[in-house]
Amino acid sequence: MGSSTSNAGPYPSLVELLRFRADQQSDKAAYVFLDSAGKEEAQLTYLDLDRRARSFAARLQRVVADGDRTILLYPSAIDFVVAFFGCLYAGVVAVPAYPPRLNRPLTRFLATLSDSKASLILTTAPIARGIEKRFPESPELASVQWAVIDTEEEDRAASWRDPQVGADTLAFLQYTSGSTAAPRGVMVTHGNVLHNESVIQQGSGHNESSVFVTWLPLFHDMGLIGLTLQSLHVGGVCVVLSPLAFLQRPSSWLRAISKYRGTTSGSPNFGYDLCVNKISIEERSGLDLSSWTLAFSGAEPIRHSTLKQFVEAYAPYGLGKSVLCPVYGLAEATLLVSGGWADIERGPIESGGRSLMSCGSNRVPVRIVDPASCTLVADGEVGEIWVSGPSVAQGYWNQPELTERTFRARIAGSDEGPFLRTGDLGFFQDGELVVAGRLRDLIIIRGRNVYPQDIEQTVEACHPAVRPASVGVLGIETEEVEGLLVVSEVDSRQCPDLDDAVGAIRQAIAEEHDVPVDGIVLLKPAAFPRTSSGKLQRWACRERLLSGSLPGVLLWRGHSMVSATAADDVA
Repeated sequence: MGSSTSNAGPYPSLVELLRFRADQQSDKAAYVFLDSAGKEEAQLTYLDLDRRARSFAARLQRVVADGDRTILLYPSAIDFVVAFFGCLYAGVVAVPAYPPRLNRPLTRFLATLSDSKASLILTTAPIARGIEKRFPESPELASVQWAVIDTEEEDRAASWRDPQVGADTLAFLQYTSGSTAAPRGVMVTHGNVLHNESVIQQGSGHNESSVFVTWLPLFHDMGLIGLTLQSLHVGGVCVVLSPLAFLQRPSSWLRAISKYRGTTSGSPNFGYDLCVNKISIEERSGLDLSSWTLAFSGAEPIRHSTLKQFVEAYAPYGLGKSVLCPVYGLAEATLLVSGGWADIERGPIESGGRSLMSCGSNRVPVRIVDPASCTLVADGEVGEIWVSGPSVAQGYWNQPELTERTFRARIAGSDEGPFLRTGDLGFFQDGELVVAGRLRDLIIIRGRNVYPQDIEQTVEACHPAVRPASVGVLGIETEEVEGLLVVSEVDSRQCPDLDDAVGAIRQAIAEEHDVPVDGIVLLKPAAFPRTSSGKLQRWACRERLLSGSLPGVLLWRGHSMVSATAADDVA
């Protein structure tokens, strides 16, 4: 399954890499952790991390066997980092997961627990107490062993047993965010990680002087691979603040970059939007972003307007015009597939009436393939993005048939491959990869391919009550063809008469896209289902609407809604 990882570089595993750093850069700060106010609350040198990881692993090795799966339920803080490396040092398979929120459904976590067949859940005492209260409603939570291990203890490091892991050893399961399907455990080896870290370094020029700053969740591939482990790979330092701290006060991210002279950091598109719209001129006072040389954007559709506004807003504070770097990647390829610095002045790429951003040069082998015939498409034509090489993961945990279909694709009439079918659409222009959308997200209206992201952007800009980065466009079944359903969070304080917002949405879509709208559902703020990394879950939204578990504040239905049951459920 997947690709051979034996040529992963000078280090056969992440364990050997950290041990090398502990030997050669023992006193250098590896990770710096900030509290919710942006103040430093903890720090780990490379030697500290090695010692704590060995001590943690020694205790793990007494209760679990090599290759067992261990779920990590930690905030994005020091305990997660120590526990993650402790699992690697113990030879067990880490399963990073999003700590369930109080009074929120446990659906995603229970699915991860069931699929991974984890024998142990590692967490903090506060999280464990919160979960224990939910044992009666979810008995399966009590059927697995839970453990709270003090990550500050170092007295057992000497009893650690080296598990002799190598490039082909499974390091962790990266459960996909579930934005388009049920979560799946991507099997990532030590070799996959080390190869992709080399790919990232080659494209970025990172070295031991690099300073990484991140608020991205550490249990998510972009935060874990792109920043936390990339810093280890090059021998740099990584400054970590929590996602909640950023969301509550976006300026905390830029303050950290300014204070620690961050050179590399990044965010999905919505993070840059927040910095433009939610940080006042007064809060920007004193910022110095001149050290920031690589500001990547990925994980969701990248909008030229957002990046341009961000550069214009923060140029007075030292931000360079050429630091923004659109990237494309996915968990199934460990992370990075393509990336490159953007020329914001050049503007977006116009294709079929759509404004798209280039994601730079491909850093691993990429082919553009017709998804139906599995044949290569002509240069410049849109097709499915297929990826190959040592960064491609080994498949989906315990799903051999899906692994075969997704990770072992072959181009028709060719022996080339195997390839990973990404499910993403794109094309090459002037040697750069342009991502056009999700294959599964395509909606066909009157024979036309409609991309939800385009209409979502239109809806966001059409009325002040529509909340940014909170619009989802879904396909729904009508009598004869697929129809269009718009779901949007709204802020009623911006417009007491929400009928006006519905009218604005319908008019904007009709004028800019010339497609009919079959339904509009307006939701309260924060009601749209999202992944742990903040991406909209269109599939989950549709399921909850149809089941009646996602109450709207206002519903407009077009005449073409045919299923009375579905229509009543949505209402």
